[in-house]
Amino acid sequence: MVSWSEVEKSEPEFAAKVRRLFDAHKHKTIATLRADGAPRISGIEAQFTDGELTFGSMPHARKGADLHRDPRFALHSATSDPPDDDSSGWPGEAKIAGRAYFAEALDGSDEPEGELFRADVHEVVVTALNTEGTALVVESWHPGRGLRRVERT
Repeated sequence: MVSWSEVEKSEPEFAAKVRRLFDAHKHKTIATLRADGAPRISGIEAQFTDGELTFGSMPHARKGADLHRDPRFALHSATSDPPDDDSSGWPGEAKIAGRAYFAEALDGSDEPEGELFRADVHEVVVTALNTEGTALVVESWHPGRGLRRVERT
C-alpha cells in the first residue's frame, strides 16, 4: 500500500500543490466501476489526515458497493475555467487514482452513518498551464517512478 505520506515524502512541493487544489473546494468527483464494468461518477468529499487520503460513502450508496466489489477509483479535484483575461492565472486541477480499502464503519446513533475508505495511491496528476499560459503542463507521480513533467503546446 502506498499512503499519501509517501507522496509527501517523495515530492513535498508537488504533494503540497495537489493538496491546495483538492482543499480549494469541499466537493470532488470520484469514478468507480459498476458491476457491469461501466464507469460511475459520483460527488464526494475527501480528506488528507495523518498521512492518509480518506473518503466516505453514505450507507447503502452505490459508490460504496462499487468500491467493495472493485476497489479501483479515480478522484478528481474541483476545477474552474482559466480567467479569460489571464489564462496563466488558472491554478489547474489534480487527480489521484488507486485502490480504495475499507477502513471503518462510521457509526451514528441509530444506524451507521456510512463507511470510510483509505486510498492506496497508484498515480497522482496535476494538469495546469505554464507561467506564460501558452502550454499545458502535466506533472505525474507514480510509486517507484517518481515525478515526471511534460509540457505540451
